[in-house]
Amino acid sequence: MKQLPSLTELRAWMTANPDATRRDIARAFGIKGAAKIDLKALLRELEGEGVASRRRASGGALPPVTVLEVLGPDADGDLFARPIEWRGQGAAPRVILLAPKDIGAGDRVLAKCEAIRGPDYDYQAKIIRKIGANPQRILGLFRTGAEGGRVMPIDKGADRDWMVGPHDVNGAQDGELVLAEPMGRARFGPPRAHVVERLGDPTAPKAVSLIAIHQHGIRDAFDDAVVAEADSAQPMPLGKRLDLRDVPLMTIDPWDARDHDDALFAEKRGDGFTLWVAIADVAAYVRPGSELDREARKRGNSTYFPDRVVPMLPDTLSGDLCSLHEGVDRPCIALEMQIDAEGNKTDHKFHRAMMRSAASLTYEQAQAADDGRLDAQTEPLAGPLGDLFACYRALTRARERRAPLEIDLPERQIVLSDEGRVTSVAFKERFDAHKLVEECMVLANVAAAETLREKGRPLLYRVHEEPSPDKLEGLRQVARETGLVLAKGQVLHTRHLNRLLAQAEGTEFDEMINMATLRSMTQAYYAPQNFGHFGLALREYAHFTSPIRRYADLIVHRALISAHGWGDDGLSPWDVEHLEDTAKAISEAERRSMTAERDTNDRYLAAFLAERVGAEFAGRISGVARFGVFVKLDETGADGLVPIRSIGAEYFRHDPDAQSLTGERTGITISMGQQVLVKLAEAEPITGGLMLELLEVDGDALPVARGGPARGGPKRKAAKAKHKSAKLARKSRRKG
Repeated sequence: MKQLPSLTELRAWMTANPDATRRDIARAFGIKGAAKIDLKALLRELEGEGVASRRRASGGALPPVTVLEVLGPDADGDLFARPIEWRGQGAAPRVILLAPKDIGAGDRVLAKCEAIRGPDYDYQAKIIRKIGANPQRILGLFRTGAEGGRVMPIDKGADRDWMVGPHDVNGAQDGELVLAEPMGRARFGPPRAHVVERLGDPTAPKAVSLIAIHQHGIRDAFDDAVVAEADSAQPMPLGKRLDLRDVPLMTIDPWDARDHDDALFAEKRGDGFTLWVAIADVAAYVRPGSELDREARKRGNSTYFPDRVVPMLPDTLSGDLCSLHEGVDRPCIALEMQIDAEGNKTDHKFHRAMMRSAASLTYEQAQAADDGRLDAQTEPLAGPLGDLFACYRALTRARERRAPLEIDLPERQIVLSDEGRVTSVAFKERFDAHKLVEECMVLANVAAAETLREKGRPLLYRVHEEPSPDKLEGLRQVARETGLVLAKGQVLHTRHLNRLLAQAEGTEFDEMINMATLRSMTQAYYAPQNFGHFGLALREYAHFTSPIRRYADLIVHRALISAHGWGDDGLSPWDVEHLEDTAKAISEAERRSMTAERDTNDRYLAAFLAERVGAEFAGRISGVARFGVFVKLDETGADGLVPIRSIGAEYFRHDPDAQSLTGERTGITISMGQQVLVKLAEAEPITGGLMLELLEVDGDALPVARGGPARGGPKRKAAKAKHKSAKLARKSRRKG
């Protein structure tokens, strides 16, 4: 790293480059990392001389979700707005509002912005909602009546219908799924509502996630008091925070991410690295005992569906003030770590800070930069990105020594059209950029747990216990059936399971062994006591890195605030007293969200495949039960059932230990992991169920049982009696 320029050198350079930004200055003089804070002090001196105006690391851009003030319509009737919070260079950008409804000059709105330059505007914005407005929404079936109709809520707890007048139907047809808003209770009769959105066929894909939300009790509407509290929040001042705004921290997320919890920066230091992990300071906005806090605790986490997100916090916070958007000042809790050449964390320190993201990158962008393909956004950050990936590769050496569980299952992504229909089911690409972020987050979570344990502060640990003996024995049985080995008679470590996974890698049983290993694991949960994390091979672990979407992380943030004496927004006495209850509540909320997400994916896949009933698909047997065989389809990852009654014309013996079915007459054995060809017989979008017909097993057609059908009647009973007699004889011989 070069030394800072003198004031004379800096003055001369800036006189020759009057339009340069602070980032341009840093690049010109080779100034990196924390040294940019010293550069900022020099620039302040030049500002006093009139040589420099205030320069920003970015020329200024609006976050994708931001609060706007409506300016009013122009002569053509178009409605324009300006951002409430603007710290970029020059005048604030002009924003045109798309399809505004009931919005006027002076109103404040939360909007999704897109940079599209027009003749007299810089952005287009779609309104999410008006600030201060929080209309109740009713999801239900519309039924036509003599005068309008009524909405019958699908919520199980609903005890009344809502009447809809003829002028409030909004074109809704009988049997459609609709969203409605209340209009107030009439003096006589049931309450009234008006239809605001037609969702169409309740079995259609667009309705799937809404049905799951209500079916599983996912809280998807915020009370007025919660929204009002969020809307009253203001951007945080620097105050006593450490100023990291000139450190080029960057976020790396999926391309469609609306909120950014975490940002990263690494700098080479001798043989090792200084690694910064900055996490959104949600605790500064969501204080103990507030309406926001109570609602976040009830939700426990955000819930993610293919077509929507049900956030833990209102959009004003989750999409704007708490999100680490590019070029915008945001409060954070920053972790500074020292990493040696072998990837070991040798020291760490937490700070309450203010940051400004240098770039919001996608995983694809970050990976392309590491591969040498820089774009306009990553080219100025080539140095920090190079150091970040070099630090990650050092961390992988430490990870290999720790040997966490290495389950490798392909992740599929449901791709929807604008209308909410499934257009494809694609495999998610997994890059080193994904692993980089994951490894840095794991390290930060460990540092949070270590710090709070050392300071004797209460917290919520993320606990993952080792598999039960019964589940391990089931995994051993699956391994034996495929000719692989999981040793017995030793204390189980993740390296033993990794050895099994390595045996299966590249074989036809690869995915099956990975799936069976995953199923043998216990469910992770939150607890005030530390029982370790088996899967990650860590003695202590806490969630710290995602406070926008997980309440557990917010508790850990508050514990860190209390431990460091940073303010009065740390853990409250109530938080500490009810830590056990909180752990139980958010663990249950997490399981509820996972079930809702899985059910929704199943329904989307069933709707996608409903048009292909009668088609043939390759798959692999993923489970065997007395009543049939479960098959995972290769193309989509969807799970379907082959009922036992549809497999051949013979009786099948079920062996639960070996997870197999054996034909009484043909001797065919159907077991876990076999490659099969099936025909789709039924696809039910409402339930998400798929019924399949088995055609081939391991490339061979099913054999035909001779001697007539063996189902029911005396022949089936005789077969069962024969099997029972043979079993008794074997037991008698063993006793003898």
